[in-house]
Amino acid sequence: RRARLDGMGVRMRLTFFALTSAAIGDSAGAIVWLLVAGVGAIDRHGAMLLREAEKRGINWLIASQFLLLFVVLTLCAWRLTHYDPTALREALTDEMKSTLAQANYDEEDFLHTVYLVTYGATAAAVFVYKFCLARYYLRRREAVCAALDASD
Repeated sequence: RRARLDGMGVRMRLTFFALTSAAIGDSAGAIVWLLVAGVGAIDRHGAMLLREAEKRGINWLIASQFLLLFVVLTLCAWRLTHYDPTALREALTDEMKSTLAQANYDEEDFLHTVYLVTYGATAAAVFVYKFCLARYYLRRREAVCAALDASD
């Protein structure tokens, strides 16, 4: 059940990111996010294999966690090393600009900080969540296999 919900959640969140990237004209980001959303299908496949009493389903679940972790961390690292504030500049409203000016905060510094925090927080959250979920599945591998053997 956890794998099915996680897979569905991954697909929904990352499809949202893909659509957001497409909406702002970031076609490369949209393609990458859609590919990453496909990892949610691997979770679903693993869950379905387990439901059909196939032990290899747990391996699919573990692999999907590490695959998603690798892809998202790679994307975040690429974004962090290739700073492009174009979309952020366009998102700044006049009200935001005047607030930054009143606070005596440089607009470019603000955009750079937002960019770094966004991709850094995304990488950290995905790392913690997916690493812990992979560890959870790894620790329960033997119990799942024993339960599947007992059901035969």
